[in-house]
Amino acid sequence: MFVSKAAVVGGGTMGGEIAQAIAAADIPVVVKDIDRQFVDAAVEKARTVTEGQLGRLVKKEKLTQEQADARLAEVMGLISGTTAYEGFGEVDFVVEAVPEKMEIKQAVFRELDAVTPGHAILASNTSSLSITEIGAQCALKPDKVVGFHFFYPASVMPLVEVIIGDDTTAETATAAYNFAQAIRKQPIVCGEVPGFVVNRILMATMGEIWRAQESQGLSLKAIDEAIAAAQVAPMGPFFLTDLLGLDTTLHVAEHLSESYGEGFYVHQGLKQLVADGKLGAKSGGEGFFKDGEQTIPGDAEPDAEELVAMFTGRALIEACKLVEEGVCSVRDIDVGMMAGAGLDPRKGLFPPFWKADLEGLDKVLEQIEQLEEKFGERFAAPVLLRRLVAQGRLGLQSGQGFYPYPQPDEGEQAETIKLETRGDVAIAWLANAPMNAISPDVIRDLGIVWGRVKESGDVGAFVIASSIPLVFSAGADIKAFTQMDGGKGEELIHTAHALFRDLGQGRVATIAAVNSIAFGGGCELAMACDVRIAAEAAVFGQPEIKLGIIPGFGGTQRLPRLVGPNKALEMNLVGDAILADEALEFGLANRVVPDHELLEAALMWARKLAAQAPLAREQIKLVSHKGDLDEGIENEKAGFAAAFASEDAKEGIGAFLGKRTPRWSGR
Repeated sequence: MFVSKAAVVGGGTMGGEIAQAIAAADIPVVVKDIDRQFVDAAVEKARTVTEGQLGRLVKKEKLTQEQADARLAEVMGLISGTTAYEGFGEVDFVVEAVPEKMEIKQAVFRELDAVTPGHAILASNTSSLSITEIGAQCALKPDKVVGFHFFYPASVMPLVEVIIGDDTTAETATAAYNFAQAIRKQPIVCGEVPGFVVNRILMATMGEIWRAQESQGLSLKAIDEAIAAAQVAPMGPFFLTDLLGLDTTLHVAEHLSESYGEGFYVHQGLKQLVADGKLGAKSGGEGFFKDGEQTIPGDAEPDAEELVAMFTGRALIEACKLVEEGVCSVRDIDVGMMAGAGLDPRKGLFPPFWKADLEGLDKVLEQIEQLEEKFGERFAAPVLLRRLVAQGRLGLQSGQGFYPYPQPDEGEQAETIKLETRGDVAIAWLANAPMNAISPDVIRDLGIVWGRVKESGDVGAFVIASSIPLVFSAGADIKAFTQMDGGKGEELIHTAHALFRDLGQGRVATIAAVNSIAFGGGCELAMACDVRIAAEAAVFGQPEIKLGIIPGFGGTQRLPRLVGPNKALEMNLVGDAILADEALEFGLANRVVPDHELLEAALMWARKLAAQAPLAREQIKLVSHKGDLDEGIENEKAGFAAAFASEDAKEGIGAFLGKRTPRWSGR
């Protein structure tokens, strides 16, 4: 499903922000509201945001004022407004952004069901309401209804939560994911629970701070300073609430408290401020603070260490629960908290799972158990955390926690690829930060590491994994390639193709452990391996056509052999991403496993394949799906003859007859 025209239902500030994000991606968008003043407000908001964005580019001398003026006219020319549903018969994607009340949203979706084309996706920008209940109003296409939750301000915040209801199809979810990417947002995919991902975690942590403040009469300013100083959030919770709007925060907090119980505390002072119309920045500045001074009682100094422990403890507990409940994957939760809550590792602010890995899961578990002993059940340690600690998976220090981490062999290492050997299994860790781009250096270093592995004679399986928790490889380093002269570029292409071909032909079995984004050259590297184990958060794609080029590392040849010619042609011509489940369905992935079990699963496969007869393993790789059927059969005959005459075959047959484990020699 492709989007050539979109619509936003609900004007005002949020509708204008969303419309602007769509138009800025050069997609026509119509804004609809029942009142013309709200439509006009949305269009004006879009203009103000666009002027601000272009003004900053002019200030940085990336655009001239003339170019900025032309671009402003271009963007605004893509936005139209209406108080009826005129033009909705041509839209492909609708974002509903009306007030956060179920009855209003349901009424809108009943109308949208009747006025939009059958293929159009209907998305709700709800922060917490049930997508299934909203979609139930669409008699014709409940399968096309999906959550599409922007974070305020939508023109700035990169996150979009794509929420799957009971009736949402995989095709709809994938289309929503790709639309989010098309408008330059960072999507994560999650199931339907109150608060979804980011708000659920935020409200759990905010609730602990609120509870402590009111029960102990703590100073708001001291709390905010303690949280900010500990680098567990970009700003203090009370200051943040004033920025977001007290009414919006209260609405979400009360909904989650009703849904999950007393573990989600609602600040009583917050309720009174909202009742008095004191909503923070959106109502003139008075909320928890006014002119820098707090407006509710409390002057006691907090125990900063305990407060921070409560904050981070509840964040990790709720994050683990989301994984245990099958709502979202480890990687997507962390990405959500980075893009939606401002936890930027570049500033020392780490999302829950990554942070726990860095601190040590055994230490984190001990801290949570102490909190449970003092504060009760809401700090009960999650099963997932207990299991990892019991397995000795303690995070960075042990090489595996919620994410895997390299523990390279001693001695000289290549620059962008780190080699780790575990018995008869070797791991090549992609280490070309920040996005593991397939650069000339990566091709060189992977070739060096692969050569060492083959020469050792002791390794039977080779795993390619990412040392960067949130990406496998975002694709080829286009900039580096464009800076090479023709001769060097041609040499690189030949070298890369030879290396990728050897990964699929050599005696050593090769396995790609795809943890996240595998686009372009990253996808082609994974396809060059014998087996692809994908994490739930894995995303595959061949987007080269969007750059006006074609796949250059075998994507037009290996992809059809894996997913079939029709699907491969579609992926290469369209350039959109597919999610892990679809990759599994079409054969691009051999298995899909939980994010935190990816390396473990890849190593299990590696140990199995490494234990197989080396010569037979090599021959199977050489002759499988080679050429047309007749040519392939002839190659299979030759391969069978070579394998059957080998010492390994005699050993294997003898071991089978003797009911023992074979000992392979590779001869």
